[in-house]
Amino acid sequence: MLRPLAKPALALAGTLSLAACSGSDAATTAFPTWRNTDVNVVSRMATAAGVATTTSMKPDGTLETVALDLTTGKKLWAQPATMAGRLPGMGVPPPAIVDNVIVSLDPAKKGRWNAALVARDARTGSQKWVRPVHSTFGPQRCGPYVCLSEHTALSAARVVVLDPATGKQKWKLPGIAEVEWSDANRVLLLRLAANPMIESYELKSGKLQWQQPVEQALGSGIDMSGGWAFGSTGENLVGYVAPYTSPRTKKVSTFGLFSLKISDGTINWMRPSVVRVYPSGSPGFAPVVRPVDQQGQYGGFARLDSETGRVMGQITASQVPGSGWWLAFPQRMERLGFLKHNGGGSAFDLTTGNSVPVKDQRGWSFCVTDPKPLPLKGQAPGFYSVAAICEFDLSNGKRVAGESAPPSWFTGSQDGWRLWRDEKGAIHGIRDGATNSPGMYG
Repeated sequence: MLRPLAKPALALAGTLSLAACSGSDAATTAFPTWRNTDVNVVSRMATAAGVATTTSMKPDGTLETVALDLTTGKKLWAQPATMAGRLPGMGVPPPAIVDNVIVSLDPAKKGRWNAALVARDARTGSQKWVRPVHSTFGPQRCGPYVCLSEHTALSAARVVVLDPATGKQKWKLPGIAEVEWSDANRVLLLRLAANPMIESYELKSGKLQWQQPVEQALGSGIDMSGGWAFGSTGENLVGYVAPYTSPRTKKVSTFGLFSLKISDGTINWMRPSVVRVYPSGSPGFAPVVRPVDQQGQYGGFARLDSETGRVMGQITASQVPGSGWWLAFPQRMERLGFLKHNGGGSAFDLTTGNSVPVKDQRGWSFCVTDPKPLPLKGQAPGFYSVAAICEFDLSNGKRVAGESAPPSWFTGSQDGWRLWRDEKGAIHGIRDGATNSPGMYG
C-alpha cells in the first residue's frame, strides 16, 4: 500500500536494507514475457480485465496515465495526468482500475477546481464521466467501486464512494481515509485523524461494521507522519506504522507491526518498536523487521510469520557487519545478505541464523543507492519514482549480468502476471503463474 507523509523507503535504506542469494527461477524458464520501453514508470501498477495501468513521466516533466495490454505490453492509450494536493512522501499515485474502467486525475484548472477525475474505458480510452476535484490523494479501487478522498486540503475533506461506470456517488464519509483492503462486499479504510482508526464498511450501504484504533494495537503516541504500509494474508490484515521524530519535541512516535482479523477487527498479534526493512516483501506476505530499543539502538534482523507474528528466523545484532552495506534477498528470502558494492559482502541463513559462505551467493538489492527526486513540472519537490531492484553477486558486490525477473516478494503477482519497473523506467511483465500476492509496494 501507500506510504503517505514519509520519506521514500529508499531514502531510509542505508540503515534499513537487506541482501541474499540464489538465482532467478523466472529467468531459467520460458514464460511469456514482454518489455515496454516507451514509458517512464513512476508509480505502482494496477491490473484488471487484461489491462495494466500506471502513471508515467514524460521528458518534459509532466505526467500521463498509460494503459497497456497485459498480454503483450503494447500501449493501448495515454492521457495527460496530474496531482492536486498529494503530499510528496506519498509518492506518485497509480490510476485506479475497476473491471474495464480506468479512473485517473487529469489536468483541468477551472475556478476553484484544480483537476478533474476522469473515467475511461480501459481498452479504448474513451471517456465515460468527469468529476471536478479541488484536492485529493488520488482514486483507489474499493471492491466494485472507486474510493476517493477529496477536498483533502480543505476543512470539508471527505471520502466518496463512486460507481465506476457512471460516476454516481454511492455513499460518503467525513474526513480523509485510505483503502487498505477490499473485496466485493467490504472495504477496510485507514481513517487519518488525530486518533487513526482501521474501519470496516459494507460497500453496498456504507454501514460501519467495526472500528479498531491503531493505538489499541501499538500503544499511545501514534503519529502517521512517518508513513505506513498494509498487506493482507488470508483472513487477516497486517499493518506497519513507521517511526516519526517530531521536529519540535525531538521525540520519536510509537511504531511497529500488528495484525487484525478482517472479519471483526480483533487484534491477532502485535510487534511494537520494530522497523520494516527495505527492500523486503509486503507486511502481509514476508515481513522482515529490525527491533529498536528506547535509546534508538538497532538490534538484529528477523523474518516474521505474517499469520502469527512469530519469529521464523533471525540474526543477532552482533552478527550485523559494521557499515557501508545494503540489504538484499534471494528468490525466497531464505537468506539475508549484506551487500558491499564492489567488495565482498556476507550472508546468513535466516532459519538457523548461521553465516553461510558468500561464494556463489546472489541477492536482490536496490539498483540505485542515491535516488534523485523526480523533476516534475508544476508539482512540489520531493516525489520519487517507485524503486527498482537489481541482482548482485555478494562475493564481489557487482551486478549479475543479464536481465532476470525480480523475485515475487518484490513484484507481487496478480492473475498469474508479475509486473515491475526497471531502473530506466521501462515496464516489464512475465506470466509465470505465481499465486496472487502483494509486492513490496502492496
